[in-house]
Amino acid sequence: MTDKVLGVILGGGQGSRLSPLTQTRSKPAVPIAGKYRLVDIPISNCLNSGIHRMFVLTQFNSASLNKHIKNTYHFSHFSTAFVDILAAEQTVQNAGWFQGTADAVRQCMHHIVSHEFDYILILSGDQLYQMDFKDMIEKHIEAKAEITIATIPVTAKDATDFGILKADEENMITSFTEKPKVGLDAWVSDTGAEMQAEGRNFLASMGIYVFNREYLINILNENEDEKDFGKEILPRAINESRVLSYQYEGYWTDIGNISSFFEANLGLTDEIPKFNMFDSNHTIFTRARMLPPSKISGTTLEKAIIAEGCIVQASRIEHAVLGIRARIGKDTVVTNAYVMGSDRYQTLEEIQSETEKGNALIGIGDRCYINNAIIDKNCRIGNDVKINGGPHLEDGDHELYAVKDGIVVVKKGAVLPSGSVI
Repeated sequence: MTDKVLGVILGGGQGSRLSPLTQTRSKPAVPIAGKYRLVDIPISNCLNSGIHRMFVLTQFNSASLNKHIKNTYHFSHFSTAFVDILAAEQTVQNAGWFQGTADAVRQCMHHIVSHEFDYILILSGDQLYQMDFKDMIEKHIEAKAEITIATIPVTAKDATDFGILKADEENMITSFTEKPKVGLDAWVSDTGAEMQAEGRNFLASMGIYVFNREYLINILNENEDEKDFGKEILPRAINESRVLSYQYEGYWTDIGNISSFFEANLGLTDEIPKFNMFDSNHTIFTRARMLPPSKISGTTLEKAIIAEGCIVQASRIEHAVLGIRARIGKDTVVTNAYVMGSDRYQTLEEIQSETEKGNALIGIGDRCYINNAIIDKNCRIGNDVKINGGPHLEDGDHELYAVKDGIVVVKKGAVLPSGSVI
């Protein structure tokens, strides 16, 4: 796989549906599960599948992502492995931004084709799943396909949010429709007895593609007005080429908005989570920080994930994820929440000085109540602060926080004075 396949991870656009988490960072750089970044998921899937050469394509707020990749993915000097950033750039041929997924790959093609490969694996940078790409590529080769699209069976309720496909007996895709709202019955597929028993009768595109090298080069050169794979290139290719459906039945979720991001993170606290971080065959790689173990005093923990370097004195942490260096004060209750932590510790001198001035420290203070919330990095939440998210709150974007689907998102670096109520 190392010699045959090159991975390309699409960083996505502005990520407005994940705002305010994407106000200062690109979507792939958003922290997930307390210690990882979203981009670590596709990169780790590639590394676990024997694919060691990857490009990450970005154009919005890419500084944080660049820093993470530079500090994380180091390989031997004697290896051909790499994870490189390709940011949108002005050239003589093209002076504009990426206009879509296909346009992003097209604009970066002169960098990509300088490497030897037979197949190119195109991935999204904002999905949570564990997948062995070796099997997908082997099926692609066996079927003599020119394109393979990873598909996942979904219910009728979910089908309206995805591109839906139909395939023949040989799993060759025969037709495609984007987010169908009517006439769903015509798109029912034979997804297998197990999937059908769950009501998952529709094949949805996962936004994961394998292309033959020369085929991709030709299709991008011949159709320069087509900017997007899902909406333009693939529907036409289905009528003209051999396009294989590779059905995947494991856990997969698209981190498209705040609600799905919140559910994916809190789902990790389940007794048997659908996304298994403890599978040694699917290691999730990330930056190796030299942090101390977490210290917990007088806290009742229930369904909690706590990353390294936390200092917790809360009375209760339930159904919550605490990110690196999270600090939680005494008599505080945190439920149904993702606290992302912070980038640094305050020194004892800083803590004393800030306390004397009556200023909030980095972290969450004493006697707070945090429920249905995401606390972004480096926030300073004073004492006696109450944040109670839920359907009773109207969606809105405020100076220090936003509310989306009842979830309160405290913005990165925000300061909530003691006694604040949301």
